[in-house]
Amino acid sequence: MEREREDSATKYFHVLCSYMRKFIFRILSMGTIPNHIAFIMDGNRRYAKKHNLWADDAAGHKAGFLALASMLKYCYELGIKCASIYALSIDNFKRRPNEVQYVMDLMLEKIQGLLKEESIVQKYGARVYFRGNMTLLTEPIRVAAEKAMVATANNTGMMLFICVAYTSTDEIVHAIQESCNNKWVGIQEANGSKARNQAIRDVEYQIEEKAIIKLRDIEKHMYMDVAPDPDILIRTSGEHRLSNFQLWQTTYCLLYSPAVLWPEIGLRHLVRAVLDFPQHRSYLEKKKEQA
Repeated sequence: MEREREDSATKYFHVLCSYMRKFIFRILSMGTIPNHIAFIMDGNRRYAKKHNLWADDAAGHKAGFLALASMLKYCYELGIKCASIYALSIDNFKRRPNEVQYVMDLMLEKIQGLLKEESIVQKYGARVYFRGNMTLLTEPIRVAAEKAMVATANNTGMMLFICVAYTSTDEIVHAIQESCNNKWVGIQEANGSKARNQAIRDVEYQIEEKAIIKLRDIEKHMYMDVAPDPDILIRTSGEHRLSNFQLWQTTYCLLYSPAVLWPEIGLRHLVRAVLDFPQHRSYLEKKKEQA
């Protein structure tokens, strides 16, 4: 009997929290809602140490995944159309081998879980994009990621960018290399037509134009090419560093750094960031127009 009362009280509490959250989101939706929020999930290992969970290397990452699920749920309910997460940096491969292996195993498990009907991706109708240097990952992870992207290609609820084996410096180098390769192909094609074209000056001008790499050439080869630039970047642990995450895209982005570790992030932190956004939006947009 006592157990039934406790279960009933817990159920009532969750229902009450759900109604309160919907009420808060309805008020927030009357103002300016960001289109894209990016997350740097910092503090999983420190969370495990803080709670004396070092016996289990996976404990911090497990708690971090639960926090991520909650954040994606809140973003969907609030009407945010795009979210991106820094799931794995290229620099993370330098960590202890057993931790790297666990992260790889957890990633494979969670990616495969995205295909299940009850997953958060299917529940919220999210279209999933994996972005980064995928060649650094194992074949099973690459195959699972491709299947998840294909399976969610028709979803329209929100866009979810999962950045794995990613750093901005690698992204920029990749974009420049692809731009140069494309330009070289264009120059060769123009040179081929030069021998057959009497208007040599016109052809030489075309070759010169094709050799110039412009901003749009680089941006269309970015890993994050189809994502809108983030409006807000949330990094936990109170750190005010981007750690090589979307450096190109966050020039005119609001940075919010709550002091909590990632597994401790909650609704209040997301609400705080969204409330702050309108105060800075006009200034950031003005700076972007002047650039």
